[in-house]
Amino acid sequence: MSPRKTYILKLYVAGNTPNSMRALKTLRNILETEFRGVYALKVIDVLKNPQLAEEDKILATPTLAKILPPPVRRIIGDLSDRERVLIGLDLLFEELNDEGYDFEDGLFDGPDPDS
Repeated sequence: MSPRKTYILKLYVAGNTPNSMRALKTLRNILETEFRGVYALKVIDVLKNPQLAEEDKILATPTLAKILPPPVRRIIGDLSDRERVLIGLDLLFEELNDEGYDFEDGLFDGPDPDS
């Protein structure tokens, strides 16, 4: 799947904690494989810039915020659940929609998933 949009992302971390480093590593892997250069990522250390976290109402770290394209979405945690991250970034939803899922009825109207 190749995204057609440019994604603006912010990752809020608290220093070099294991969870923060895992979130950054996982996110970079996802960005390299799924986005292929159509993104901008800003990593914000809330220990160095607490005012940015306060302005953006960040209560826990690590937190990934998708600013663009709308709607704004936040994912809290180390981002180890790849599927949850892709859903949060609207990538998995679009991929499933392209394959024929009818989300309004909750029905699948596409290729047989068992074939």
